[in-house]
Amino acid sequence: MVDTHDADYDVATLAGGCFWCLEAVYQDVQGVSKVVSGYMGGHTDNPTYRAVCSGNTGHAEVVQVTFDPNQVAYKDLLGIFFGIHDPTTLNRQGHDIGTQYRSAVFYHNDVQKEAAEQVIAEAQDAWDNPIVTEVTPAVRFYEAEDYHQNYFRNNPSQPYCTAVVAPKVTKFRKYYSDKLRIAS
Repeated sequence: MVDTHDADYDVATLAGGCFWCLEAVYQDVQGVSKVVSGYMGGHTDNPTYRAVCSGNTGHAEVVQVTFDPNQVAYKDLLGIFFGIHDPTTLNRQGHDIGTQYRSAVFYHNDVQKEAAEQVIAEAQDAWDNPIVTEVTPAVRFYEAEDYHQNYFRNNPSQPYCTAVVAPKVTKFRKYYSDKLRIAS
């Protein structure tokens, strides 16, 4: 197992609707060593899934992606992010509605902030409506409950997974095949 606390690894924190979708995609990206579903950006300590889903905590469902920047660039992770969700819908992804489903890049340093702003400017040409993705400093990350981790891998036949997650994974694999993890 790779030590993801090694100085050679970086962390990206992204919110693009339900964390199950993002987690499933980033687990397939070459250079990503760990993906953890959780919550960020709210005002409640130790939020639970039920509390976050109420929309009252201010948290977004996020994934924290630990990656080796020598294998995959942060900008490439952002390119995938903007390719697999709709960054033009405010507080919504499909039928998931509320601030907990907002599109956001939580940056961990100024380099990530600048990269996010640049990628958004470049991605805007692909969308008819304005991109509403927040670019905001990363704050305390709260890991989601155990049953949310590896959700798609553990529940591929669950209706939400077949209707929503699987198509995003398929789209990623089709359009970003050069970023796929090599099967071992």
